[in-house]
Amino acid sequence: MGREFLDIFTDWADTYDDSVAGDDPQYAAVFANYDDILTEVVRHASGTVVEFGVGTGNLAAKLLEKGSEVVGVEPSNEMRSIAAAKLPELTVQEGDFLDYPSLPADVETIVSTYAFHHLTDEEKDLAIKQFSGLLPTEGKIIFGDTIFQSEAHKQKAIDDAKKKGFTDLAEDLEREYYTTIPVIQTIFNTHKFDVTFKQMNDFVWLIKAERMK
Repeated sequence: MGREFLDIFTDWADTYDDSVAGDDPQYAAVFANYDDILTEVVRHASGTVVEFGVGTGNLAAKLLEKGSEVVGVEPSNEMRSIAAAKLPELTVQEGDFLDYPSLPADVETIVSTYAFHHLTDEEKDLAIKQFSGLLPTEGKIIFGDTIFQSEAHKQKAIDDAKKKGFTDLAEDLEREYYTTIPVIQTIFNTHKFDVTFKQMNDFVWLIKAERMK
């Protein structure tokens, strides 16, 4: 359920904000348009919002600035500590996409950025099934995450990273559970969501899903 990657975030927590700012050349393309990605997620969020994978609190900060009521869920102790220091007004609970405390009964939107790929496709399916039971009709899931148009596109990204000497990026793309648009679309449709995709950079797509009747 993604917790197999917690050690990575223990080591990354203190420098994560530098990475999203583009300071790490290996991940500059992954985090290109980072602020725009967060802004787009916030633009589509409404009502009470639950964020999974709060990290250092960058998306939550924008949601709070908008005036949203936000509950955060984050498995990493280190990330939660940084988010709490930056946003003392934010409630951040320990948990992940599949195992989390009770959430507000009136949740209307579930959001996440750069985190859903920590789940296998089977776990993604289970998470969306659970979220379908939490959200009302027309409730929304808004994710920004690295996905690929096809397995061939994914392999090309891995090959390109290796050619550039970006070994950390290549290992990341091979190690974690990056999936494809057809797989994600099938998962959401199976659980009664109408889903659309918008490409935000060479890696990240905005996934906007609305729960149907």
